[in-house]
Amino acid sequence: MKKFLTTIILSISVLYGCGQFSNEAVFSSENIDRLIDEGQYKAAEEVIKIKIATGSLSKEEIYDLNFKIDRMNRIRKDFSNTDSTVIAYIKERYPEVTPEELAKWEAEGALECKMIDGEKRYFWNAGRNLFRISKEAQSKQKGIQGRQSDELDIFLGEYLPKVTKAAGAGYNKEGKAVMPVTMKLRYTITVPAGEVPEGEMIRVWMPYPRNNEKHTNIKLLSTTQPEYIISPESYVHKSIYMEKPAHKDSAAVFGYELSYTSYNKWFKFDPLKDIKPYDKESELYKKYTSERETHVIFTEDIKRITDSIVGNEQNPYLKSVKIFDYIGKNYPWASAREYSTIENIPQYVIDNKHGDCGQVGLLFITMARYAGIPAKWQSGWMLHPGDVNLHDWAEAYYEGIGWVPVDQSFGHVYDQAYMKDAANEEEGRKAAEANDDVYHFYTRGLDAYRYIVNDDYSGDFFPAKIHPRSETVDFQRGEVEWKGENLYFGRWKYKMEVLEYKY
Repeated sequence: MKKFLTTIILSISVLYGCGQFSNEAVFSSENIDRLIDEGQYKAAEEVIKIKIATGSLSKEEIYDLNFKIDRMNRIRKDFSNTDSTVIAYIKERYPEVTPEELAKWEAEGALECKMIDGEKRYFWNAGRNLFRISKEAQSKQKGIQGRQSDELDIFLGEYLPKVTKAAGAGYNKEGKAVMPVTMKLRYTITVPAGEVPEGEMIRVWMPYPRNNEKHTNIKLLSTTQPEYIISPESYVHKSIYMEKPAHKDSAAVFGYELSYTSYNKWFKFDPLKDIKPYDKESELYKKYTSERETHVIFTEDIKRITDSIVGNEQNPYLKSVKIFDYIGKNYPWASAREYSTIENIPQYVIDNKHGDCGQVGLLFITMARYAGIPAKWQSGWMLHPGDVNLHDWAEAYYEGIGWVPVDQSFGHVYDQAYMKDAANEEEGRKAAEANDDVYHFYTRGLDAYRYIVNDDYSGDFFPAKIHPRSETVDFQRGEVEWKGENLYFGRWKYKMEVLEYKY
C-alpha cells in the first residue's frame, strides 16, 4: 500500500510540476492552492483525496479540504461553456468580430473565461455579459436602436418622487417610514425525487422576513410542514427551517405563505449640519470600519481607488456619494458567478470591471469602511410589481442620524416628470439630475418593495447546518442538505410568488 501511494505521489509531482518530490511538499496547503490557482483541478483533487485518506487530520481540516473539492466543482459548473458556444453567440450580434477583439475582451475581463485542466472554459453567461460590460462591444451589437426600455427604472422614476414628498414633509433626519405596502407571498423549495436516498431526512432553510422598523405585522398564514423553526432575530440570517423524509417516487415540497407590511424609508438631512463627528473609540465604529475576511479587505487597489475618489472630502455622507457615483459609473451590472467560488468579491469587481448587486454592494462597503464610514451588508429580495428577484444592498452609519440604506446597484433614479417634459432623453436626464432627492434616493433611502432577510453576511444558521453552505456569503434562495451531503444549487428549485399587493 505504501509503495502504491508513493507511486501516485511521484506521478502527481512529475505531471503537475510539484517541485522536488517529498510528501510534505506535495501535500502542503501551498501546493494544493497553487494547483487550484493554476486551474489544475484534477491534480489538486487527487492530492486532496490522498491527503485525507493517509493523513492524520482533524475533522475541521477534512471539512476544509473537502470544501476545496466542492468549490472546484462549483467553478466547473459556473464555467460550463465552450469557446464555440460563446463565440457563436457573439457572432450572432457582431458577425465581424476578430480574434484580436476577443483576446482583448478576455484580457480586460469583459469576456470571462478560465483555464481548467488545460481547456479554456467560459462563464455560462459570458456572451451576454460582454454586451453589458464592454461599451465597445455594445457599439458593435446588431439590431440595437438606442437605450432599451427598463420598466423598473420607469416605475421608480414615477414612484420615488411621491416617496420623497411624503417622507420629506417636515424634518426627517432620523428617516420617516411612509406609504406602506402590505404584501402576501408564497415561498417554496422543491427537491426532486431521487436527490436524497429513500427515508433520509431532508433539511431545508428558507428565507424569512426580519421584524424591524421597515417590516411590521408579519403573519405566517400556512406551512407545508406542521413543525418548523423560525430563527431568532439575533441571527443575521433570518430563516424558517423545515424537514421531512425523502420518498423515492415523489418530490419533497417545502413552503409557506405569509403577509407583512413594508414601508418606504427615506432620510432627509443636511450632511453639513446634521452629521456629527464619529466616536472612533466606540465598538460600532471599530467593528464596521474594520477589515473582515474574506471579502472586506483593504487591498492596494481598494486604497488607491478610494483615495482618488474621496480626495480631500471630509464629510462622511458626501464621501459616500462620491463612492456611490464612481462605482455606478465604472462597474456595470452583469450576471454573477456564485459567490462561494470567488476569494475576494470587491477585488473581483475591480479586476473584471463589473458586478451584480451583492458584488458592487460589497465593493461599496469595503471602500466606505476604508474611507472611515461604518458600513454593513443587508439583503433579501426585491418584490417590485413585475420584477421579483434576489437583491443585496448596504447600510452606512452617520453619527447623529443612524444606519441609512444604500442600494448601490439601483444607482441613480431619473424623475420621470422631468424625462417626459424634455425634448430628448439627454436633456431629460440632465433636468432629472437636478432633483437630487430622487436622483440620489438610494444613497439615503430604500423603497417599500423589499423582503429583508439578512443583516450581515456569512453568518450562522439556526438550527446549524452540518455541511458547507451552497451560498457562503448571502442567504436568499435557501439551503438544502441531508446527513450525507449538501445539495448544491441546481439539484432543487426555489420559487418566490407575490400573491397580493395592498396599499
